[in-house]
Amino acid sequence: METNRQKKIAGVLQRDIADIVQQALREAGVQGILVSVTKVSVTTDLSQAKVYLSVFPSKEGENVLKEIQAVKSQIKHQVAQRTKHQLRRTPELLFFIDDSLEYIASIERAVKGLDNPLENPEQLERRQKK
Repeated sequence: METNRQKKIAGVLQRDIADIVQQALREAGVQGILVSVTKVSVTTDLSQAKVYLSVFPSKEGENVLKEIQAVKSQIKHQVAQRTKHQLRRTPELLFFIDDSLEYIASIERAVKGLDNPLENPEQLERRQKK
């Protein structure tokens, strides 16, 4: 159960990190990749923040995550500059890819019958012979 303070800090961090990441992508001249911060959850002691990123197109997710990991300290520094009047210490930022949208899309395809493994047996995993 998150406290109100955790929720408020998570909201501030989500907004600031989204701004910082978007600005970094613009400055790097990256075209055709959309990155959004879908969720931030903060630990009870406010020492860590898990940041979930949604990347479109999804095949670029791993590359974007690697790039963000490489500049994580700079992102934390910029967050600290923006939140210096609200937070005493900036939490350690942990970045993850949020694949929930892909998961929802795969469920929708399955429900609509678009990914029918009976019609397309290559979608099924191969059984191991014992």
